Parts: sequence; structure tokens; C-alpha cells
Amino acid sequence: MQIKVVDKSTVKKVLNCEISKETIKKELDKAYRELKNKADVKGFRKGKVPRKVLENKFSKDVHEDIVPKLIQQIFAKAIEDYDLKIISSPQMDPPEFDPESAYCFDITIEVKPEIEELEYEGMELNKTLYEVSEDEIEAQIQMIRKTMASKRAVKEERAVKEDDFVLIDYQGFIDDKPFASTPQIENFVMAIGTGSMPEEFSQKIVGVIPEQDLEIEVVYSDKDPDKEIAGKTITYKVKVKEIHEEVMPEDDNLVKDLGKYENIDQVKDDIRSNLLQGYKQRVQHELSEQIFQNLLGKYEFEVPESLVEAELNGIIAEAEQAYMQNNTSFEEAGLSKESLRNDYKDVAEKQARRHLILAKLIEQESLEMTDEELEAGFEVMAKGMNASVDAIKNYFNMDKNQLENYKHTQLEKKAVDLIVEKGKITEKSPEKVEKSTDAKKEVKKKKPAAKKPAAKKTVAKKPVVKKAVTKNTVEKKTKKETDK
Repeated sequence: MQIKVVDKSTVKKVLNCEISKETIKKELDKAYRELKNKADVKGFRKGKVPRKVLENKFSKDVHEDIVPKLIQQIFAKAIEDYDLKIISSPQMDPPEFDPESAYCFDITIEVKPEIEELEYEGMELNKTLYEVSEDEIEAQIQMIRKTMASKRAVKEERAVKEDDFVLIDYQGFIDDKPFASTPQIENFVMAIGTGSMPEEFSQKIVGVIPEQDLEIEVVYSDKDPDKEIAGKTITYKVKVKEIHEEVMPEDDNLVKDLGKYENIDQVKDDIRSNLLQGYKQRVQHELSEQIFQNLLGKYEFEVPESLVEAELNGIIAEAEQAYMQNNTSFEEAGLSKESLRNDYKDVAEKQARRHLILAKLIEQESLEMTDEELEAGFEVMAKGMNASVDAIKNYFNMDKNQLENYKHTQLEKKAVDLIVEKGKITEKSPEKVEKSTDAKKEVKKKKPAAKKPAAKKTVAKKPVVKKAVTKNTVEKKTKKETDK
């Protein structure tokens, strides 16, 4: 077997492979000997079938059996002889097999890039010391109140205000004819100024006194995601029937409706805990960004296309899942997978670089996951998923690939923690960080201003009915907001 490695780039190689006629003959002889002992051919006793008869009857099956074996053998030899660190599936187009000739073919592979030894000790890092303020906790309490607020009709006669809700009937018309895509909707509760309706609605309805009829003209952009209304001018005939205002629950009612607390102080303690956890994650993220900004600028290497492609596929899959959860699609949002691939290619490449750098550090420092660390990780995962540790273990036992992926993710975190541990940390208060950011903004303001672009045309939104937020979502929403 002969192998020649041709470098297409630092990470892309082509293996010129040749399997000699002699090697092929040996494999064929072996295959036909085995076949002779088990072939059942009419007119011949088992083990006595002539080679020529076997070739005439089974040559196609024999060739289909030995060719993959020969390819696998020479591929394994190439990996061993040239110490190839392959990171993607090999690509090849097998030629026709001729048992009377040497078998020649090419295999295209991508390998892990060579990255020099990482120098990371003593990296200068800024750590912001975030603290939870009472104002933040109160803001979260107010958010919960607003989420759990009820609405009541305003009895006194007055005009609609900016923060009101209104009960309306409406229908869209084009040239005084009802438009099928904007049918009559009755008793729709609209929040003023929240974007649930086109901006023109809020502008026209503020100041109106129920019961009053009015017409609102909306010009839709040619690029509106809803193709049925894109580029059209629709006149909505609207009847403002009632004004509704929010009624926030008092502390006792709020605690009672949340269900799992005895008093408002326990609610605040839970919010404080979530905010602290969110700040902890924020600090970790900020340190990670500083680390990678340093390392990505310091170490240059080529990134295999297959890794970028894998990252892109992950980004698109996550985006698609997010749209599905909101009962919509890329097409309805005016997007496509191809446009997302173009928009996020740089992001995908940067993510691939991060993973390669971390993999280098894991290898360089011989980082490993201990049984104790793995067990602790399972416990954290079980708590976060409200499941038992045994259930988590059973899941990973059924899918070893997922377990290896989880281990590698934990090792990446361990690598980042090592850099932080060996770094030079400067602790700063949030106030200093904000002042520094403000100073940078001032410098930017003093720079010559670029030519101001033409104002963008406001894209009107088609009236839609928003889904109500139920009390069952409050705790989830609270945690999500406080983690930010």
C-alpha cells in the first residue's frame, strides 16, 4: 500500500492512495477461500465449488465486501504513519474496482490545526464586583405585579392615556371594501404604545373618549414579512368601546397567587438569589470574553471548514427552534437559512476558534474530569432540570456520545477557570466600569461624524392578538429576567 499526503492547506489534506495488485490478489484469495467453505451452489458439494464458478456467481458481492475493507486498511495506515489528527468525516469518490489492476483513489480530510503552546499565565483581567440593590429587587417585584395584574373598566368619562388598555372593534378596508386579511375583530383588548398594534393606532387612539368611531390609515412597507399586506395602504375602521386600566396586586395577594411563599420577604429573598446567580454568570461571561479577545488576537491559525459548518448548523438549528416555539418560521419573519448562514459565518468561525484554543489548553495542561467533579456536575444538572441524579445518569448511559460531549464542555469550563486562576485580576466596581464606558462614548462623540444615512421608513405592523400571560408563567419569567 502506498500513500502520499498532499497539502491543500494547513488543515486540508488529500491522501493519494494506491493498493497494489498483489495486495488485492491476497484479499481476493482469502475471500474466495472463506466463500468456498460456506457457499451453497447447486451441483457441487459444499467446500468443492471451483473458484471460477464462485467468481462467475459471487464476484460482485465479493468485490463490494473487500473494497471497503481495503479502503479502511489504507486509511488507518495513513492515520498511523502520518499521525493525522482528523476532525471530520473523510470525503472520497471510490472509482470502479478492477481486480486485475492496482486500486488508486484520493481521500480528502481535514485535520486539527497546529497551535503553538499557549502562554496564558498572568493575563490581565478586569472583574466587576456587581451587587444586588434594593431598587433591582423592587423592580423585579413590580414586574411580577404587572405580570399578575388584572384589568378593570374605567367608569368615569375620560380620554385614553398613554399607559391605558382599550377595548376595541376594528376591521381593515382597501378602497372602502373589506380586506380579507384584516377581518372584523371584536372586543380586542389593546395595550397602548406597546407595539402590539401599528404605531398609528396608538397615536390616533390616545385622547379619544369612548364610545367613539374613528378611521386609522396604515401604510405597510413593501418589505413587510406578511406578504398579504406588504406595500398596501389599509384603512382601519375602529370603535373605541372602553378604557381599561391595570390593577396591581397588593403584597398579600401577590404572595398568595405565587403559591410557594409565606410572605413578601421570601419572594424578595428568592429574587435576590436569582439576581446574584445572574451576576455570577455575567462576571464569568465577561471574564471569558476578555480571555478570548486576548487569545484570539494573539494566536493565528486556519480553521477547518467542517468546524465552521458545524457551528453554523448549530446556530441555525437553535434559531429555527426559537421561531417554532413562538409559532412562527424563518419565512414568516422574512428570513432564510441561506441569509442566516451569510450573516453568522463570522460568528461561527469565532466560536470554532474558541473551541480549538480550549482544546489546545486541555491537551497542553492534561486536564481531566474526576469522578467527583462529574458527580457534582450531575447533581447541578439534576437540580436545574428538577430531575433525579439517577435519571441524569441513565440518560448519559444510554448515549455515550452525549456523555463525552458533556465531559468536554465541562473541561472547557475548567480550562477557562484555570486561565482566570492564573491571571492578574483587577476588581472594579460597576460605577467605575460605567464611567469608563461613558468616557469612551464621549471620545466617540468628538470624532468627525459620518454622513448621516437616510431615515428608514417605519414598518407598520399588522394588528395581532397577543397571547395572555398566565399566572403559571410568573415564576419562570421571574427567573429568566433575573438571570439576565
